[in-house]
Amino acid sequence: MDTQTLLGSTHALQTVVFATLFLAVCLLFPTVNYWAQLSKLPALGSSASGKKQQQAYMRSAKKLYREGYEKFKDAVYRVGTADGMDNVVIAPRFLQELKKLPDSVLSFGGAIEKTMETKYTGLLTEDNLITHSIKADLTPGLSRLNPVVYEEVELTVHDDMPACEDWTAVPIYKTLVTMVAKISGRIFVGAELCRNKDYLDCAINYTMDLIDTLKAVKHTNPWLRPILAPRLPEYHRLQKRERLARDVLVPIVRARQDAEKKNADNPNWQRPDDMLSWFMSRREEYGVHSTEYMAKLQLGLIFAAIHTTTMTATNILYDLAASDGYIEPLREEIRKVMAENGGTITTRALQQMVKLDSYMKESMRFHPPGVTAFSRKVLKGFTLSNGQYIPAGVTIEVPSDAVYHDSENYDDPETFDGFRFAKIRAGGTATDHARNQFVTTNEQNLLFGYGRHACPGRFFAANEIKMIVARLLLDFDFKNEDGGKARYKNIDMGRQSTPDPRKKLLFKRVKA
Repeated sequence: MDTQTLLGSTHALQTVVFATLFLAVCLLFPTVNYWAQLSKLPALGSSASGKKQQQAYMRSAKKLYREGYEKFKDAVYRVGTADGMDNVVIAPRFLQELKKLPDSVLSFGGAIEKTMETKYTGLLTEDNLITHSIKADLTPGLSRLNPVVYEEVELTVHDDMPACEDWTAVPIYKTLVTMVAKISGRIFVGAELCRNKDYLDCAINYTMDLIDTLKAVKHTNPWLRPILAPRLPEYHRLQKRERLARDVLVPIVRARQDAEKKNADNPNWQRPDDMLSWFMSRREEYGVHSTEYMAKLQLGLIFAAIHTTTMTATNILYDLAASDGYIEPLREEIRKVMAENGGTITTRALQQMVKLDSYMKESMRFHPPGVTAFSRKVLKGFTLSNGQYIPAGVTIEVPSDAVYHDSENYDDPETFDGFRFAKIRAGGTATDHARNQFVTTNEQNLLFGYGRHACPGRFFAANEIKMIVARLLLDFDFKNEDGGKARYKNIDMGRQSTPDPRKKLLFKRVKA
């Protein structure tokens, strides 16, 4: 090889090497920069990549977040999670700042996509049609719909609760989830479907199949998920569940579409008054033309509503069964309020059940569904007023459980006081009254989220829970299966906390 050829080959090789190094730097720089920025935030515990940290997080996340809250009460820190990633934990004092940031900076849907592995679970994160229908149709229509909901509550309590003429053990979570599926279904899909066996099977089991798939995916190596996740048996069960749901819902959608066409010129024809109908009436506005997507929207509602409502009602009943001095005062309030409202539960009656509302709120203060709230993915980095920089790519959260047990927020926070908020409302200002309701979202009450993305369906959910608990209080006495007063322990796993669905309560019908 002559010198000129050798020099040419060397130059070409150098060019390739330089280009390769340049490409590598370009690819690695964002990652290096991300970790450089993240490392500037103080850390609680060890590295997120450490197995011990991940296991500690799964075992005792509540303890970790409470420690972090005390140590970094007015600042921001990072904590290693079970996903092997660092989340950034924000002190509540910054919520007003975060509330002002646009969705282009903080993404609610982005956080859900990451947490719920939507690439594999297929869960709808945010859908404008669902959100708009809840805000524009469901919530404003509650005064009209509450009598329908209560009628369904009475039917389900009659149908799904045993006679309980003597003390009877009832698997209350299982019973409640069936009741909630029917009651919610009455508003979601109407009377024609809410008691349909196949619909109820999907409404009850879709969430369980999705959570099983999520757990299986989380236990799969992130690098191998694109290959292995679609082969998981849990993934295939979820796909089958979705097909079954479509088989149930699609014919109903098509039948309603045919009815609309048939009655296009009939001034006396009225659409069914339910979510499915509201979706259909707005489908052109939101560009939804697929009947299959209509079924997907219903699955999104089911995931958001059925088991979350059931868990909340179960927690309330577990608290009541283990406490003294609450059942009779609550029962007395319910009877009095119903007597003043025609013997039924109206919107006005719901508003007047202040003690029951307070008890529900206190139960959720002690037993929230998770130890953190306000989950958002940071799309663009930003600097807080205290000078700490939050880099793009992280998920931020607020330690809500720690907030609920802060003596600066609640007097004697470790004591369960079921009428805590009723007392505040009775002796307080209009602001105190507004801030201390079950559905209220603020810096001290993050059960339903915070800001623009606070749960839009919380008003319906609160009414439904209140009606169910009120009806059960009127019809039954209940207590722990062993007769003891120790409150059933919740199952804590990572940041999640759920009432133990295996527990039973003893019920006995109240004599008229």
